Amino acid sequence: MSFSQMSIRQLQQALRDGKTSSVALTQACLERIAATDEQINAFVTVCGDEALAAAAEADRQIAAGQGGPLTGIPIAVKDIFNTAGVRTSCGSRILENYIAPYDATAFARLREQGAILLGKLNMDEFAMGSSNENSANGPVRNPWDLERVPGGSSGGSAAALASGQALATLGTDTGGSIRQPASFCGVVGVKPTYGRVSRYGVIAYASSLDQVGPLARCVEDAALMLGAVAGYDPADSTSVDCPVPDYLASLEAGVKGKKIGLPREYFIAGLDPAVKQAVEAAIEIYRNLGAEIVEVSLPHTDYAVACYYLIATAEASSNLARYDGVRFGVRHQGEGGLVQMYEQSRAAGFGDEVKRRIMLGTYALSSGYYDAYYLKAQKVRTLIRDDFLKAFEQVDLLLTPVSPTAAFKLGEKTADPLQMYLSDIFTIPVNLAGTCALSLPCGQDSELPIGLQLIGKPFDEATILQAARAFEAETEWHKKTPNI
Repeated sequence: MSFSQMSIRQLQQALRDGKTSSVALTQACLERIAATDEQINAFVTVCGDEALAAAAEADRQIAAGQGGPLTGIPIAVKDIFNTAGVRTSCGSRILENYIAPYDATAFARLREQGAILLGKLNMDEFAMGSSNENSANGPVRNPWDLERVPGGSSGGSAAALASGQALATLGTDTGGSIRQPASFCGVVGVKPTYGRVSRYGVIAYASSLDQVGPLARCVEDAALMLGAVAGYDPADSTSVDCPVPDYLASLEAGVKGKKIGLPREYFIAGLDPAVKQAVEAAIEIYRNLGAEIVEVSLPHTDYAVACYYLIATAEASSNLARYDGVRFGVRHQGEGGLVQMYEQSRAAGFGDEVKRRIMLGTYALSSGYYDAYYLKAQKVRTLIRDDFLKAFEQVDLLLTPVSPTAAFKLGEKTADPLQMYLSDIFTIPVNLAGTCALSLPCGQDSELPIGLQLIGKPFDEATILQAARAFEAETEWHKKTPNI
């Protein structure tokens, strides 16, 4: 069995038994990056020498019986996480030279537990996108089909994992940016409850929606990674002081006796036949495992996309105001005064999609339109959250598709932003409600992966991980890898 087919816990045991070393694991990942990333474009920064030095230190710790639960395991993180001494560009020209002086809390927790940083991963600029085509570093390509998108905005995090370049990755999810790439690339991706994982040190897109989460090759690894980064952080005012359970200890609890809800609004006429077939097959597996399948309703689902693109863009307009060429960002100084410098810096530094969302958000917040747009969207958001809470009074978790289709072709939707936005129709409501969800592989469409979404009650990540593990134990979809 190759390293890329082993779980993190299996690799931890191999490290302790002396069957491999962290240096060997790290070198294997770096060689894989060198062999495949010219095609995929998942990495924007590779920390080769630093990673090997850290791996050598990890081997010394393991030999001495020391180290943490991730000691010696090579991982990579989305280029939205501040990493001390390593460039953090957030996929944007305006931050192309930014080197953070400190680590984001989520990454710091991985480093404290011994993880080895291979590098930083490509992404849609400022996490704004559903295809990873909006990066100043060029698009990421799906390792299953290089002519297709990997999903966005954490496309690099999913593609690097699927292609064997890293053993686990971190991403962020504002409207589906972990789950949709996980679905398109055939890996597991977890969007935790808002407040479960610290956002401190993560460059903000929409502060009331952004959430940090892991991507992994199997549910066990996802549970391990989530346990490593979750927990209260006083540096983040939105972090919730809530106990973090041992996700691994309860992982094999199964679904017998659980009630799984199927929201009728998610099984729509526009659903791709292959996606519908894969999800229906998954439902039958859960039924055979002893779960009770119940139809539920989330009646305000139709308003979610419109609601999201008012709230998210309004918050983006506010958050991105700091990139002016003075306090943050590359300065473009031509002729003219201060105002011209602001205009030139932002015009040259931001890409088209970021500009579009800033303009939408600024308009929604402007005098005379605030009540009609932003305030009304917040009221609708409350109704959407209430829909989920009412559904969870009837069931233990919800089951839906992740996306209406498998991965689409590069360039297919770039000319039609509305069609691009609708690709997140099944993931956006979860962010608006602030609850937790995950994506796991459940089928294929002409060899392209299809993902299944499990949605849990607030702070009940344990239940959706248990349900995901029960499905994974009955299927082989998570073991399939792209031929690259």
